[in-house]
Amino acid sequence: MSGTRDDLAAAGLRLAWRLARAVPEPLALTLAERAADRLHARGGDRVEQLRANLRRTRPQAGPAELDALVREGLRSYARYWCDVFRLPAWSRERVLADVRAVGAEPLREHLRSGRGAAVFLGHLGNWDHGAAWSATELAPVVTVAERLRPEAVFEQFLAFRRRLGMEVLPLGDPGTFPALVRRARAGALVPLLADRDLSGSGVPVRFLGETVRMAAGPAVLALTARVPLFPISVWYEGPAARPRTLVVEVGEEVRRPPADPARPAREDRDAAVAAMTQACADVLAAAVRAHPQDWHVLQPVFAGDAPADAPGDAP
Repeated sequence: MSGTRDDLAAAGLRLAWRLARAVPEPLALTLAERAADRLHARGGDRVEQLRANLRRTRPQAGPAELDALVREGLRSYARYWCDVFRLPAWSRERVLADVRAVGAEPLREHLRSGRGAAVFLGHLGNWDHGAAWSATELAPVVTVAERLRPEAVFEQFLAFRRRLGMEVLPLGDPGTFPALVRRARAGALVPLLADRDLSGSGVPVRFLGETVRMAAGPAVLALTARVPLFPISVWYEGPAARPRTLVVEVGEEVRRPPADPARPAREDRDAAVAAMTQACADVLAAAVRAHPQDWHVLQPVFAGDAPADAPGDAP
């Protein structure tokens, strides 16, 4: 039975990919929005978890305002999936034209020197489109992907992201981090999604007024490869009913704090990782507060919520 479910899931994903590209884009977006509205009306654990997460972005919101935000959040998430399914068919010109970059010049200038960079990303906006734009406009992109269930779905996502110009390595494999270090030193841009701690060993940070754990990978990579760390935020802008432009905002470089000679080297490095991760979390929190509808996290991330889903349950 497990094999049958896996085959059906993989077949469903392939069908969605084909259908999303087969119909005109306005119709595809309309259908995605209707699906989001049906999910909002039906509710369920994921919808309620999104509500709990978004409540942290608008703590003063009343029930009606929060419910409207949840609806817009689900629509934005559906828009993400619609764009993901259509991205492989987009021209290079379309990938670039639909992006507005903000603050990218310092990162661009650094990459021109031939050195790579680590990037801290959150599940905000359409990070796949942002990575495709980056691979064309900035530098070769190398990233990681969590293993999804079933395996066939994971392989399809790997193939999809590779078609967008990314090199994708599997999260958790012993050779992945050393490979990221080599790629970064050789000039690659390495964006890592870090607002969900999939390893269980993340760094505690303050985020939206609460303590959460975020992945230490971007900071550890920056220190190990001796490349700069940049937080990048991505969101949709335009009319709320049908936003058209993806904004890619590059934050200021997050630098390692001055070394403390009184600390042992390992302790000082751990403190640096924690401080750099907190600085990135602060940038992400500001972007999430400004664009909460585009924060696509339907899993528990806060300590007061239910235990997080096992890695691989959702992209």
